[in-house]
Amino acid sequence: MGLLDQIVSALGQQTEGSGQTNQLMQAALNLINSHPGGLQGLVQQFMQSGFGQQAQSWVSTGQNLPISAEQITQVLGSGKLQEIAKQLGLDRVDTAGGLASMLPQVVDHLTPNGAAQDDVVQQGLSLLKGKLLG
Repeated sequence: MGLLDQIVSALGQQTEGSGQTNQLMQAALNLINSHPGGLQGLVQQFMQSGFGQQAQSWVSTGQNLPISAEQITQVLGSGKLQEIAKQLGLDRVDTAGGLASMLPQVVDHLTPNGAAQDDVVQQGLSLLKGKLLG
């Protein structure tokens, strides 16, 4: 099984049966894909916001450290979070909580060897969108 198949399989198992979870998965993927600098840029934003330990744990091969909805709001800003929430048809609090739950998993699966590999990340994002989000 290739890396991309493993990513799809792992995240697919976690998202089966929940429309809201699939929406949050799409929001996390869109956030990574549209962020200046992609995945590496997003990780850098977490580091600059004081949450580098959490972000590095998601990229590394060890245990993922959790992040709270409030911390997600600090990093992304309430305006960006409100924009994502509006796109999903959810409130900002639910969106922040969902991203706090989903983002560590997505980043972890997109960095299987402890580092972001841009070509693999882009392929993974495209494949995940196609397979999970229709």
